[in-house]
Amino acid sequence: MEQKIKDALDQIRPFLQRDGGDIEFVEYTDDNIVRVRLQGHCAGCPGAQMTIKGVVEKILKESYPEIASVEAVL
Repeated sequence: MEQKIKDALDQIRPFLQRDGGDIEFVEYTDDNIVRVRLQGHCAGCPGAQMTIKGVVEKILKESYPEIASVEAVL
């Protein structure tokens, strides 16, 4: 499952890189939570939480319904 998530994040990455940011996979927990770390401009962006929930989580959950949520870690 981790490789599937990483592959999906690779599809999202160009969207973030256009704005000077990036995303790093951190872990997939036993309770089906994906933890990621935003990097670059995305790390301190006021819209970071909206990006995580509105873009990253939406795309991952559409592809893999077993994912409960996506969380950003520092």
